[in-house]
Amino acid sequence: MSVMVSVLDAQRTRTSEKYTTYPPEVLPMFVAEMDSVPAEPVREALERAIRNGDTGYVGHTRVLPEVFADFAGRRWGWDVDPDLVRTTTDVSVAAVEVLRRIIDPGDQVVLMPPVYPPFWEYVREAGGSATEVPLLAPDGEPDPFDTTAGWRMDLAAIERAFAGGARTVLLCNPHNPLGLVHAREDLVALARLAAQWDAVVVSDEIHAPLVHADAVFTPFLTCGPEAVEHGVALTSASKAWNLAGTKCALMVGGSERARGWFDGLPGEVVERTGILGYTASVAAFRDGEPWLASLLAELTGNRRILAEELGTAVPGAGYRQPQASYLAWLDLRALPWGDDPAVHLVDAAKVALTNGRDFGRPGIGHARLNFGCSEATLREGLARLASAR
Repeated sequence: MSVMVSVLDAQRTRTSEKYTTYPPEVLPMFVAEMDSVPAEPVREALERAIRNGDTGYVGHTRVLPEVFADFAGRRWGWDVDPDLVRTTTDVSVAAVEVLRRIIDPGDQVVLMPPVYPPFWEYVREAGGSATEVPLLAPDGEPDPFDTTAGWRMDLAAIERAFAGGARTVLLCNPHNPLGLVHAREDLVALARLAAQWDAVVVSDEIHAPLVHADAVFTPFLTCGPEAVEHGVALTSASKAWNLAGTKCALMVGGSERARGWFDGLPGEVVERTGILGYTASVAAFRDGEPWLASLLAELTGNRRILAEELGTAVPGAGYRQPQASYLAWLDLRALPWGDDPAVHLVDAAKVALTNGRDFGRPGIGHARLNFGCSEATLREGLARLASAR
């Protein structure tokens, strides 16, 4: 049974950003929400909470840290100490609040564009200044049957940024919008650089449960003693199980230094965790892996359809299959659609994609497409893109 529903059914019944930003004649393939049905354990847990009136302020329990530690151990061999896990509303709040503990006003924070657009806002909100170190792009024309392997962190440029005064890296691992799963050796090298310069790596790992079978995810905090001492991980069930609106994320440390940062958080950072998000996250990490396996099978099929058919639908479009998640990074610079092709395509094709330039200068002429949908919806999207002029 498919975990996806018709986008038309979703537009009729859902009120979230994905389905209400544009008129109903526009196919929404932009924001990172999926057209999925909830995993049964998650749905049952939320229904039970509603029936029982368990909708108050979040309690002080170790249940979610322990359940996540079990999940991380099973899936990635990551030994998480539940005592070094804290919760908050979402990964964006986690990023801002952790950065506030780490940096002083005006400090440089390294970002690696093209990267998730809110990263710049996180740094500004925390009082820092963004220092951009773009990823190294693969050589040659993109092969749609290749994956995003070939993109790399520019470690030499990161070291130059450290030499210039930066002391923090906001890492996206896996990397949005590319679906890039950073190689373990690169993460180890980054951790060693952080130790050399007494810097901190804040690793956003929200897409980690969505890594495809042809890649291996490496949690940053498993990359040696330097990573443990100089790193913090941020994650959530929200992306993999489509739970963004329930509001729960985790901050994970591995050292006494991290414990100090967490203990210095304002109490309200933890208190604002949504109790329904906490409930849903426990169910997802504890009992949601069979549903996740079904989801990944559908997403693998969709990314393959894009590889097989995008070039015919949109000659000149560049695409590499992502190693993680349900987001496709489309290189549309060869098309006559300008620096921000997503703006053109809303009118010309009645398809809403995410604006590539929002991901930084390397995103000019690109767009991000969400294929977390049914096969029928994806094929409709391709047909519409093919009609664009």
